[in-house]
Amino acid sequence: MDEKSLIEEAKKGNKEALYTLIENNLNILSGFVMKMTQDYHFAQDVVQETLLKAIMNIDKFSPDAKFSTWLIKISINVYKDFLKKNKRYAYLDDSYKDYVQDVEHVAISNSEYKDICSAVLSLDYKFRAVFILKHFYGYKYKEIAKILNCPVGTVRSRLHFAIKFLIKELEKKGVLESESKEE
Repeated sequence: MDEKSLIEEAKKGNKEALYTLIENNLNILSGFVMKMTQDYHFAQDVVQETLLKAIMNIDKFSPDAKFSTWLIKISINVYKDFLKKNKRYAYLDDSYKDYVQDVEHVAISNSEYKDICSAVLSLDYKFRAVFILKHFYGYKYKEIAKILNCPVGTVRSRLHFAIKFLIKELEKKGVLESESKEE
């Protein structure tokens, strides 16, 4: 069954269709949230709350976007709500290393990876979300604008800012060589 059919069935109350939709999109959602939070336990909380909201509001989903896009949009709102309620939350926790094993960990040394994660995490969530959606998931500007409820121009400027900020931070940490040193 294709995604649109599964959505229609889920809206009619078919629990198996809803389960299949969630199962098909869980890795995308979990990966996105993990990249946003860099904290395994916090990411699990955000994912669970996101899925709960999605299940409770499946009838409100309009299939003009992918189901995964809708889940990511919900997760961003859940994340924003948590940040508003818990301004002192410390995000970077070494415990995620025990749980996340993927190509990035193998390809980059642990110290460089920690520096990169720290730099990405130091971005405000608005910039971080745009960066992750574009560079980790390959969403187009228009799709990101729809997820974040902002104009395409805002997406472009946030991405530009994020990249400039990350380059500057990674140059400071010695992960990247600055262009001025190459001369």
